[in-house]
Amino acid sequence: MFKLIAGPCVIESEELVLQVAKEVKAVTDELGIDYYFKASFDKANRTSIDSFRGPGLEEGLRILQKVKDTYGLKIATDIHEPYQAEPVSKVADIIQIPAFLCRQTDLLVAAAKTNKIVNVKKAQFLAPWDMKNVVRKLEEGGNKNIMLCERGTTFGYNTLVVDMTGLIELKKFGYPVVFDATHSVQKPGGKGDATGGNRDYVQYLARAAMAVGIDALFMEVHPDPDNAKSDGPNMVKLSDLKPILEKLIKVYQAVN
Repeated sequence: MFKLIAGPCVIESEELVLQVAKEVKAVTDELGIDYYFKASFDKANRTSIDSFRGPGLEEGLRILQKVKDTYGLKIATDIHEPYQAEPVSKVADIIQIPAFLCRQTDLLVAAAKTNKIVNVKKAQFLAPWDMKNVVRKLEEGGNKNIMLCERGTTFGYNTLVVDMTGLIELKKFGYPVVFDATHSVQKPGGKGDATGGNRDYVQYLARAAMAVGIDALFMEVHPDPDNAKSDGPNMVKLSDLKPILEKLIKVYQAVN
């Protein structure tokens, strides 16, 4: 079965994180999906300086460790600076590299040296085949536990488009390919001082990506996306997750 990397965009509170982890675990256990809980301890690339960023490294890792201890879940979270790699590796099973930072050599090498799985999001401005340089940096850093993630490509101002052939190109590197279904429907800076998006398209793009043959799906979920502190417009409502996954399983089974 495919892997699911899912959770709220950012750690808003310990209570919210534990709620989402518990409910998504119940769904994925029932459906037989390999689940990694994801939430960010810091959103360092928010549109506005006034935007909520999260609890920070120390408190964020404490909360993620509690998720791990309470529900026995594997953890994914992102890093923005090289010094964060080592402490994050003590909690996370997947270290994620944000799209804007996927060419930062020191960040990639630091992540590689942890020997954890490193999930690199392809930048919105990169062609799929240009990820060869990212892959080489990680391999030269001594790590072949690599995942490559598609999250949409810049298409004019404030708009992203997903080229499904890009998933095929990423698969040529020989590493698992992830599709980020929620960030792919973003409208970067689309609200002026915040990012917009349209969550209605998430399930359709996810189905198309599953039909291409992805190995893992990234999807941000929230009990009340319209009032979320980050990425609300493109996050999937938690109560909608199960029916979406049930449809995706049928597509996955049809192509595998």
